[in-house]
Amino acid sequence: MADPARARKLADRIKEIIARRLDRGLRDPRLGFVTITDVQVTGDLQHATVFYTVYGSEQERTDTAAALKAATGMLRSEVGKNITARLTPTLEFQLDAIPENAAHIEDLLREARQRDSEVASLASSASYAGDEDPYVKPRTEDDEAEDSEAAADSEDADAR
Repeated sequence: MADPARARKLADRIKEIIARRLDRGLRDPRLGFVTITDVQVTGDLQHATVFYTVYGSEQERTDTAAALKAATGMLRSEVGKNITARLTPTLEFQLDAIPENAAHIEDLLREARQRDSEVASLASSASYAGDEDPYVKPRTEDDEAEDSEAAADSEDADAR
């Protein structure tokens, strides 16, 4: 098992090599506007997964996936020429779902803000179900005097 720092350096180097090669262009017309977002290398440095995003429609995504699959051998040989590892890792291209996930999160946040505003509008016109302040307060002398007067009045009413 290789050092994780070495694996990360190799992944960064592979990302740079593939991005540079795609920037120079492939002769495949199916290749769309591709961005390499990340590369992950296994611990034994034998396999690299290249994550990419494609700007465009679903058709452009599938065409780009086919173009990258067809160019995998050429890209692997390009990586092999430019790294100092004993063995060249195999490449696997995986569509990164970052834009879709970000859009989904934005939709959820928009919905949460809308619900928060609805709750705030309901709360502004709401009234208490019981007493405004349901907590017991410490008794004062005025309260005790009122209670004794009320008790005396109720005793007088009972006596009649």
